[in-house]
Amino acid sequence: MKLKYSCIILLMLTQVAQAQFSWFGGSTKKKHHEVLLANRAIQIETTQAINNMYNFNYDAAERDFKWLTVKYPEHPIGYFLIGLNEWWKILPDSKNEQYDDACFYNMDKAIDMADDMLDDDSEDKEAAFFMSAAYAVKGRLHSERENWIKAAWASKQAMKYLEKCRGFGDFSPELAMGDGLYNYYSKWIPENYPSLKPMLVFFRKGAKNEGIKQLEYVAQNAFYTRMEAKYFLMQIYSMENQHQKAYYTASQMHSMYPNNSFFHRYAARTAFVLGKSDEAETLAQELLSNVNSGKPGYEATAGRYAAYILGYISMNYRNDIPKAKEYYQKTIDFAVQSKAKDSGYFLGANMALGKMAITEKEYPKAIQYFTIVADNAEKKSETYKEAKKKIDEVKGLMKPVKKK
Repeated sequence: MKLKYSCIILLMLTQVAQAQFSWFGGSTKKKHHEVLLANRAIQIETTQAINNMYNFNYDAAERDFKWLTVKYPEHPIGYFLIGLNEWWKILPDSKNEQYDDACFYNMDKAIDMADDMLDDDSEDKEAAFFMSAAYAVKGRLHSERENWIKAAWASKQAMKYLEKCRGFGDFSPELAMGDGLYNYYSKWIPENYPSLKPMLVFFRKGAKNEGIKQLEYVAQNAFYTRMEAKYFLMQIYSMENQHQKAYYTASQMHSMYPNNSFFHRYAARTAFVLGKSDEAETLAQELLSNVNSGKPGYEATAGRYAAYILGYISMNYRNDIPKAKEYYQKTIDFAVQSKAKDSGYFLGANMALGKMAITEKEYPKAIQYFTIVADNAEKKSETYKEAKKKIDEVKGLMKPVKKK
């Protein structure tokens, strides 16, 4: 799992292109096609469709995207956006493969059309954007499926075309998006995954703080990329322990896109981290209710977030031990369902249940919970060390007292 996550993080560099795919508004030399991404009317219509996509109104988004394929049958924009819509169907539950074929098909169509544009004009920046963006999505999806050779090849192609259109951020706040993401993640990756440093030696060096400032500039000044920048900043702020900023951004995104489970669970998580227990509890209950009712996009991952938050609040704020046990067990069940036994919430739920078992002197059950943690946590982590320590502690409690 660690290898898989590391590879996915490495591929984040290629997703710089994905984040700035539809926002190219600067001038470019062209020979045989209209620069659609500089067309304000199309930008406005596309933005509304993308808002539908973010709010998980997939059918409404797809209708608008298909309109682009009809009106501009030789341009990649429509097929790329349809493919991206399929990617957002995958995102809530990345283990679900039912949308893979449609995503790959539309990205391949976008690549073929962009390649034809490059045949007409090898300096076509718009075509280079679509090539890089489509390959980035393919690389990310291949990495989710652990198709490492295909993922690496797609990543290489995305980076090649990204270089053809990098560095135009000075001309528009829309275009600062890509440079901001590149600057941040090109530094974040080696800091958090030193083993990947040799793979990054040929990459242009970035600066995290500069990257964050660029993304904040986009979020404040851009028209089309404002939400895209906030989507990434929401996650970056959390990684940088800027939890108040993460909370504000996540709350805003959830308010704008209330049907998006990703934004919903981030709003709950950031409120929880800041100790806003009442708000976190309300958001978590809504999450769990949506999961239980089968609302589209609300899968086991959302359930895992919600159940853990409710379990923690029940135990530490309500002192309702039976309810805490129920929610922690739900956390475990959701994690197993989504094949996420290495997740923090799965490990945390088992640790909590183990500690409650000690209090109730159910020592064999406590050892069982702590063993599960030790088996699934990274061996160098504090969680693993604590679990091993607790196992020894419980074994000591189980030893019969010698009579003098």
